Amino acid sequence: MRLTDLPALNAVLNGTSAVLLAAGYVLIRQRRIAAHRACMLLALVTSAAFLVSYLTYHYHVGSVAYRGAGWARPVYFTILITHTILAVAVVPLALVTVTRALRERFDRHVRIARLTLPIWFYVSVTGVVIYLMLYGAGRPAPLR
Repeated sequence: MRLTDLPALNAVLNGTSAVLLAAGYVLIRQRRIAAHRACMLLALVTSAAFLVSYLTYHYHVGSVAYRGAGWARPVYFTILITHTILAVAVVPLALVTVTRALRERFDRHVRIARLTLPIWFYVSVTGVVIYLMLYGAGRPAPLR
């Protein structure tokens, strides 16, 4: 795998996390606890893999400038800013949420999960949107 492949990998990992989070939500609503647990733990692993890949890419490349213009520019930066702020917040939220579930403190787990899930889902989905807006479908990632 080349360094230029990492942004696409990051988008796939974000998309996978979003699908796993949505599936985990549906499964817990159906009281399928073991399947819910598996989806949520896989979402955590997928998000952690994303973080490693993202940091590796940006360590080598630095920041990548957005080249869009017109109405797309403020849309991109609005999504990017909200994504970045919530991505920072979701790390401790997800860790606390998962820890409470693993410790079987389900009353406390449910309370924080109601906050964590929509934020985590938003971060995962907007990660894919940012990739598409920044690199476009099929365009290779720039290297400096």
